[in-house]
Amino acid sequence: MATLYTQQTKNIEKTWLLMGGFLIIVIALGFVFSRMYGNPNILYFFVIFSVGMNIISYWYSDKIALSLAKARPATREEYFDFYTLVENLAITAGLPMPKIYVIEDPSPNAFATGRNKDHAVIAVTTGLLAIMNKAELEGVVAHEMSHIGNRDMLVSTVAVVLVGFVAIVSDMMIRMSFFGGNRDDREGNGLFMIIGIMVAILAPIAATLIQLAISRKREYLADASGALLTRYPEGLASALEKISAYGRPMQTQSGAIAHLYIANPLGSGSFKKKAGNLFSTHPPVEDRIKVLRGM
Repeated sequence: MATLYTQQTKNIEKTWLLMGGFLIIVIALGFVFSRMYGNPNILYFFVIFSVGMNIISYWYSDKIALSLAKARPATREEYFDFYTLVENLAITAGLPMPKIYVIEDPSPNAFATGRNKDHAVIAVTTGLLAIMNKAELEGVVAHEMSHIGNRDMLVSTVAVVLVGFVAIVSDMMIRMSFFGGNRDDREGNGLFMIIGIMVAILAPIAATLIQLAISRKREYLADASGALLTRYPEGLASALEKISAYGRPMQTQSGAIAHLYIANPLGSGSFKKKAGNLFSTHPPVEDRIKVLRGM
């Protein structure tokens, strides 16, 4: 049976593997394009820049995620019931009190971020606070607390920055392939130009698939751990039903941090159901509810 701290060590290892994997992808891009243009400085730039992005992703990814979500701090005076609920669950879980943020959005949703339990953040939408009863809100917060306890949010928030970085670099390289550099240099390195374009196209796809696979797997564990924390699986199951029933996308949603939320912020339209799970940031809500009610 999973416990709140079962996956801590694995997620720390997974974070380092993720950062190492992105480092390899970026260096590979740099190598191909340095050969294509016959300029080794391109590779040196990519190595230095990728190391710098790894450092930024570790220390500042939570601030980047909160900025993309347009979240603001929630005070105890303004959100007393929510604040005290988080405080009580933090004590129960044996975790430091996380910082609390609110997103002005009618769509019910929530996410956790931060590099460790001492720098953790839980953000919820005003829509979530409006439609959830106490047991349901407790289930959602316990789910996010489980992400903090399991250190899921470390690997997830690091992925936000690194996936975005790979996408930007790949786009830049594709543009350079067609419009940048010396024409004779490009024609003289035709093979590397073809390889470079292929790598630039495939790299962000591979990076995104890694990000999505990590996201889907961790949701089931957080559901189970959150239910163990509250001892009331029905609270989270009912909350997921309400979130799924709303269906409409968030007004302030960003695809870059979609995998952080408890439910897909892009909505639950029929196309997403037909498209399958390969490019889904979350496992099917129906499956999650079935597992919770079978506990």
